[in-house]
Amino acid sequence: MLSVGALRAHLVAVGLAGRVATLREKSLRSYALFAARDPRLTLGLDPQGRWDAGELLRLMAERCGVSPDPALTTGRDTIDPDCTVAALDAFAERLARAAHDRVPVLLGTGHPHRLLGFYASLAAALSAAGCAVLTPAYGRCVDVRTQFGVRGHRLRYVGGVAVLRPAEPRGVGAGVPEEGATGVHTHSPLPVRAALAAAAEGGGPLPRLVIGDHGFLCGAGQLGIEAIGLGDCDDPAVFVAEAEGRVAVAVPVDDTVRSDHYRPMTRYVLHRAWLAQ
Repeated sequence: MLSVGALRAHLVAVGLAGRVATLREKSLRSYALFAARDPRLTLGLDPQGRWDAGELLRLMAERCGVSPDPALTTGRDTIDPDCTVAALDAFAERLARAAHDRVPVLLGTGHPHRLLGFYASLAAALSAAGCAVLTPAYGRCVDVRTQFGVRGHRLRYVGGVAVLRPAEPRGVGAGVPEEGATGVHTHSPLPVRAALAAAAEGGGPLPRLVIGDHGFLCGAGQLGIEAIGLGDCDDPAVFVAEAEGRVAVAVPVDDTVRSDHYRPMTRYVLHRAWLAQ
């Protein structure tokens, strides 16, 4: 098993924590937009508190380890690796409990190009432990607002993990064919809402635990379902949701590094949760 020291060193070495790729100005802009209740930053959360930009900066300093100094406005932002490790331990503890109780789970990601492997490994381990990995609303159309306007997407599951894909297959020469694509980047809570609505309409089991990020995480937590997942230092909604009790565990980690860099973190979590094969 990867030791805590080795994990911490890896997190810093590859930019999952420590000095991360996220720019300070982007983080501060995200906090200001969340304070203004911009839906691109609230991720489906309806905050209970007022949460102005100063309060958000203090929260993110506490939960993620960003600098609390409002005068620091440029450069690369930081995530405290000790915050990441502590949150990963809590995350693994919750996974272990879900596996022990064999609860139905739903997994989804708005960062499929980076994080699909992480969540798919969790889905496989939980399934092997006897949890039902749910895939409701497969193929359902979800209209999501993008920078190009509202676009139709379809909810798919890859390795047991919900992702969004373009509703229409791309033409020849237009990029990766739809069948081979992992999915699109999204902050929207609409996919998890569609999945949960389909599960309820179909009379099947509802998830007792949702695992994910962005709108999958905050959208589920807002609806009262226990949720755990990952959040970057420019994702204040994730940590507000945790502070307000809507998200059970929020792990601060850069969500844009190479997908293979998450593998040691995945192995650590699975070992801590007694789910490693």
